[in-house]
Amino acid sequence: MPVIRLRLAALPAASLAGLALLAASATGALAQKKYDTGASDTEIKIGNIMPYSGPASAYGVIGKTEEAYFKKINAAGGINGRKINFISYDDAYSPPKTVEQARKLVESDEVLLVFNSLGTPPNSAIQKYMNSKKVPQLFVATGATKWNDPKDFPWTMGWQPNYQSETQIYAKYLLKEKPGAKIAVLYQNDDYGKDYLKGLKDGLGAKAASMIVVEESYETSEPTIDNHIVKLKSLNADVFVNITTPKFAAQAIKKAAEIGWKPMHFLNNVSNSIGSVMKPAGFENSQDIISAAYLKDVADTQWNNDPGMKEFLAFLDKDFPEGNKLDGLIVTGYGVAQTLVEVLKKCGDNLTRENVMKQAASLKDFRTEVLLPGIKINTSSTDFAPISQLQLMRFKGDKWELFGEVISADVGG
Repeated sequence: MPVIRLRLAALPAASLAGLALLAASATGALAQKKYDTGASDTEIKIGNIMPYSGPASAYGVIGKTEEAYFKKINAAGGINGRKINFISYDDAYSPPKTVEQARKLVESDEVLLVFNSLGTPPNSAIQKYMNSKKVPQLFVATGATKWNDPKDFPWTMGWQPNYQSETQIYAKYLLKEKPGAKIAVLYQNDDYGKDYLKGLKDGLGAKAASMIVVEESYETSEPTIDNHIVKLKSLNADVFVNITTPKFAAQAIKKAAEIGWKPMHFLNNVSNSIGSVMKPAGFENSQDIISAAYLKDVADTQWNNDPGMKEFLAFLDKDFPEGNKLDGLIVTGYGVAQTLVEVLKKCGDNLTRENVMKQAASLKDFRTEVLLPGIKINTSSTDFAPISQLQLMRFKGDKWELFGEVISADVGG
């Protein structure tokens, strides 16, 4: 060791300074780049689980949109020079299958994170597993209120407005516009349906017991819900709160028209796609249905000259030509994919799972090109609900028409 010190001491001061600079830059370069499983200098592995088959298969287009968007990002050079490797599996909206696919993604494919997997029951089935493994379950494709629980589940975060917030907004509208309403509720018999129902009851408060005349549930295994609609009509309800996924939403709209039942009809946001619900149900059957939105609708002519909408349509033309531009689920997939890209960009060269969650929980007034004006994405270490604003809309002709103000109604887990 003394010999080394003597040799260094014998070097000119300029050389010593150069060596010090070189050592510092080498250490800095090593310190700057941090990777967990699923990330490297060239790649970011992202896992995803979608119902490409089964009763909720209409949502599969979200995963296909995300795949197309990430290919577009890769073609432009990727994220900070890294290409996205998007691995998406089908779970047929079956929680046991979701568990199987999540384990495969984490333990076999070794992804950095699982992104935007769809459905409340499927995500509920893997939430504890993902958190025990400390793998981000990021921007889940469900509005269940439970995803906003950073204290108990720090590795799980939602994206879209939560279900209870949405039905509380409908309840506020009803109390003001139709306080003597007789409400019939049809809901999917799982966590998703019950979450929406709770929001409605909470929003109606003390009047819930007198205003709700029937709470009718259905199972996703049922081929049709026609008999439920017939039952609801027989109870003389004049308001219908329709808490169903796309396949059943279209059936409900069509059957109500067929039997001449014309209540004030509220349709949950997750099934208000023109392409996958309203058009199949028949535009003539869908008139005056009320829903809520946080994303722009391609069919709304007010966005014809909107720069964000033009970019979205350019993406469809070039990168996803098979996509139906009237399908609001494609807009959803595009918006959430843009949000993930923003988070990964903010991660820089620190692509650890912990930093992914830290950046996801540090979004300030972020906007994707497809959010409605006035709606922004905000998160913090104590707020895992990125979007908490909605605007009411009514179906007229062949499109949705927005009305009223943007309403904030955030409900925590």
